[in-house]
Amino acid sequence: MSGTKSPSRKAPATEGKWPVWKLAGLLYPATTLTVAINLFLAGLIAHSAGFGIIEPVTALVWSIPLGIPATWLAGRWVRGLMDESED
Repeated sequence: MSGTKSPSRKAPATEGKWPVWKLAGLLYPATTLTVAINLFLAGLIAHSAGFGIIEPVTALVWSIPLGIPATWLAGRWVRGLMDESED
């Protein structure tokens, strides 16, 4: 043996490649609040067209389930940006 170490690969957990579900978990609060703001503003536009008002609390309640697909899309978008920056 010559006394030199063979180069070892990094462990998969330390490679820095975040999966989409982890990114989505981090982005969920911001994305859900964004969905709530957009729902409320859409309600204001709908009110000017003669429909009922969407209250802020109602927009927050509806944003909880509607934030899940929006968060998944945001996570995929961020993951794509991260992959693109590595190239």
